[in-house]
Amino acid sequence: MDKIPLTRTGYDKLDAELKQLKSEERPAVIRAIAEAREHGDLSENAEYHAAREKQSFIEGRVKELEAILSLSDVIDPSKLSGPIKFGATIQIVDEDTDEEKTYQIVGEPEANLEQGLLNLKSPIARALIGKEEGDSVEVRTPGGTRSYEILSIDYK
Repeated sequence: MDKIPLTRTGYDKLDAELKQLKSEERPAVIRAIAEAREHGDLSENAEYHAAREKQSFIEGRVKELEAILSLSDVIDPSKLSGPIKFGATIQIVDEDTDEEKTYQIVGEPEANLEQGLLNLKSPIARALIGKEEGDSVEVRTPGGTRSYEILSIDYK
């Protein structure tokens, strides 16, 4: 299996979520199932079915997080420099609208566009990889082709 690149922050967030699921969520749902069983007939017990569904979700997420963390390759962006690569924080400007945006290129499990965390496999990140400050890039998006100029590159 391929390694999954993560920043230290991303790894720590996923690890904290895993610990919280195992230490708080899992025991709580087990108690809820036991309590619902005490109410008798399980076939018509909505509380029991809801608790079992939540337990299924928790167990699936625990397995997913354990797999991600076991395959993770934690990369420290502060030790990197040069052209854009994983971990870079990039400030770009849309050449059509003059709208400035700042993104950090991160691994898929930690990506969150609303927080400026750009998935390494996204069209924008793929177009930016290897480029330098001042370069102009064209990105094909579902909404059409966009042109961006790279204003700055930082490895924090």
